[in-house]
Amino acid sequence: MSETNRTVSGRLDALPFTRKHLRVLSGSGLGWALDAMDVGLISFIIAALTQHWGLTKGEGGLIASVGFLGMAIGASLGGLLADRIGRRQVFALTLLIYGLATGASALVGGLALLLIFRFLVGLGLGAELPVASTYVSEFAPARIRGRIIVILEAFWAVGWTASAIIGYFVVPASENGWRWAFVIGAVPAVYALVVRLGLPESPRWLASRGRIAEAEKIVADFEASPALGADAQTATQPAAQPATPPESAAAAAVTEAAGAHSGAQAGGGDRPVQPVRNRLAAIWAPEYRTRTAAIWAVWFCVNFAYYGAFIWIPSILVDAGFGLVRSFGFTLLITLAQLPGYAVAAWLIEKWGRRLTLSVFLVGSAASAIAFGTAETEGAIIAAGMALSFFNLGAWGALYAVTPEIYPTSLRGTGAGWAAGFGRIASIAAPLLVPVMLAAGGAGLTFTVFAVFFLVAAAAAWALVEFRGKALDED
Repeated sequence: MSETNRTVSGRLDALPFTRKHLRVLSGSGLGWALDAMDVGLISFIIAALTQHWGLTKGEGGLIASVGFLGMAIGASLGGLLADRIGRRQVFALTLLIYGLATGASALVGGLALLLIFRFLVGLGLGAELPVASTYVSEFAPARIRGRIIVILEAFWAVGWTASAIIGYFVVPASENGWRWAFVIGAVPAVYALVVRLGLPESPRWLASRGRIAEAEKIVADFEASPALGADAQTATQPAAQPATPPESAAAAAVTEAAGAHSGAQAGGGDRPVQPVRNRLAAIWAPEYRTRTAAIWAVWFCVNFAYYGAFIWIPSILVDAGFGLVRSFGFTLLITLAQLPGYAVAAWLIEKWGRRLTLSVFLVGSAASAIAFGTAETEGAIIAAGMALSFFNLGAWGALYAVTPEIYPTSLRGTGAGWAAGFGRIASIAAPLLVPVMLAAGGAGLTFTVFAVFFLVAAAAAWALVEFRGKALDED
């Protein structure tokens, strides 16, 4: 890592939490909430269309899965694009695709066209999430980076709660309630796009591309921004310079092979970009092979269990005889437990570290899944569902915190994007397999399978590298 890159990194890590950090966090979180609102809404819409259009469970699963197919492709391409053209540009593009496709979904008259638009929505959403976590992590000071990413992930609970409210009040209100739900989902995307265009590019990414003058200007703006919260009282005290991780041999070799000019002058033009094949090969180089395999396994298992459960919970409750409106009300209550799950994970991730926090919440998710699958009374269903929301969403927060940290800047978007993309394979399969599992053994078998996936993810988490309080690798 060049001395200039080291200076940019050190200055960012030494910052207090400022007003500009809050703007980056809230601007990124708004898009995150929109993603959650869309994914949450589709679970209610599937239940409604099953009644209005007479869809089979297989067709309902296809609506969910085709969106996740788009998300898998979007996550992989979004990460690659973020490393090539920058984080902010990918943000704007993803929201544009999402907003247009969601609005168009409200006008469809049949299953085929809805599937096409759901795929396009998935492209936008899939690229959004890993790029957002990468972007925010590159601004966050090292001592609170994990907590900030969990707070970013907590916007997911805000969006999912909004979807549950819309699902409860709007979707069952009329035969066209699901169309109005899509319209409501598209409108905020316009505002989010405006917000995103006003955000700065990642200075770490700019420095890695040789655009030093731009990077230093952004860092200077953050240094001049007022500190917030507890940091406001200590902002004038000099912060300890964080230790810089050793240079990554694998990433350095890839950069050299790609023709990067490490001696670029400050304010100079872009460095040549690593070819896609080199970046993909680099995340599987010996230095990163174990962590890549582990993070892919965690993403796969968590995606399978989470989307398999939460996409189908409203429909499962309807099948249990609770009725459309009542089952949507239960789902709203279950969803409200997501926010405290994030809050606890945000506190623990800087106390316990990434791996322990992630594994504990995954084990809690497994126990909650078994409890939900065997619950019979209304109280037990709601309690077990709320526990599943609490632990599962806390685990998601920890997972998004650890994923971008385990790769250097030159590979961070690619590594996070491909981990998310691989996980989306499971989210494609799960909605299609749930009807099969329900027919074979009911909710008990289905949620026991989810519990097994959570436990496998908990075990894989221990192969990840712990980055609590450490500076990001800037190679």
